[in-house]
Amino acid sequence: MNVSLFKDLCEATGAPGFEYGIRELVMEQMAPLADEMKIDNIGNVVALIKGKDSSKSIMCAAHMDEIGFIVRHIDDNGFIRILPLGGFDPKTLTAQRVMVHGKKDLPGCMGVKPIHVMAPEERSKMPQVTDYVVDVGLPKEEVEKYVSLGDSITRIGDLVEMGDCLNVKSIDNRGGCYMLIEAVRSIRESGNLPDYDLYAVFTVQEEVGLRGAHAATLAINPTFSFALDVTIAFDTPGSGAHDKCTVLGKGTAIKVYDGTLITDPRMVKFMVALAEEGELPYQLELLAAGGTDAGAMQKFTAGGSISGAISIPVRNVHQSIEMAHKTDIQASVDLLTACFTNLSRWNWDCWKRAEQSLAPKEATPTKKKCGARKCRKA
Repeated sequence: MNVSLFKDLCEATGAPGFEYGIRELVMEQMAPLADEMKIDNIGNVVALIKGKDSSKSIMCAAHMDEIGFIVRHIDDNGFIRILPLGGFDPKTLTAQRVMVHGKKDLPGCMGVKPIHVMAPEERSKMPQVTDYVVDVGLPKEEVEKYVSLGDSITRIGDLVEMGDCLNVKSIDNRGGCYMLIEAVRSIRESGNLPDYDLYAVFTVQEEVGLRGAHAATLAINPTFSFALDVTIAFDTPGSGAHDKCTVLGKGTAIKVYDGTLITDPRMVKFMVALAEEGELPYQLELLAAGGTDAGAMQKFTAGGSISGAISIPVRNVHQSIEMAHKTDIQASVDLLTACFTNLSRWNWDCWKRAEQSLAPKEATPTKKKCGARKCRKA
């Protein structure tokens, strides 16, 4: 895999609503790969790759934003009060370094009262996100030269290779952006066009409510939709078998369920069939809470779209030490590439899941019949 690109994507900055740094990098990568590209009104990057058939369309969304903060107040001593942009576990913020994006970038840190001066009851108290302040090491008058209310703040976390894994901030969801860029690059280099017109969309503001995906889906009205994101790999000591969701190193995750989506069973079986045909390692994902852009794409299309999601298993999600396995990342890219170029081999009119299978590559998919009465063609 292209570790250098993965590193650049994960280390780029872009809190929800402030996706400037990551958007610039995405556009640089996609410019030579897309037939058309634009930034829509909300800030999504929408790249069109023309397919073999324009009668249907594919929307594939990977959100660019990372969880971050927004400047709420600057006190008399220059400390910055914050509000969260996205979901944080407050206890993971202690001892974090951050970057404040004002007129110029200022590094800062988020600390807590030293244990030496804590009262006994304070040591067991769970902090709230709004209890934290950002210290940039400057007095108020200097801070205000560069920082204004409403400026964004992101976490600092450089990529480190650990065994077969990559450890860095914001794999959620720069891993999804990597997936989409590399899958489009793969079909371009192979000359194997997508079956239908493909809209590769790098969305904004997913972490605060799938907002970019809502807007883009309404404009594209896709037949098929894929969300690319990460999922929980709770495979560390102390987890129960039913809690793991996914396991690092066991392959790409094909989503079955999450808090915003019940994946179309036809799509699940289609992805499983492609993974098995291509001998790609995979696992099925059922995420008890949380969601992805698929939740927006499925229902913000007239009549609904046939939606699915491919996830990279990640440990320590929404922390600055997120960890993913190289095998899982590459399997995710390979499965997505296969999805783009094999949609026409599946009989999407068939709702009887047990009788579905991939048509041979040389066959004419529209002539494939299903034994279910409702699915038989006239």
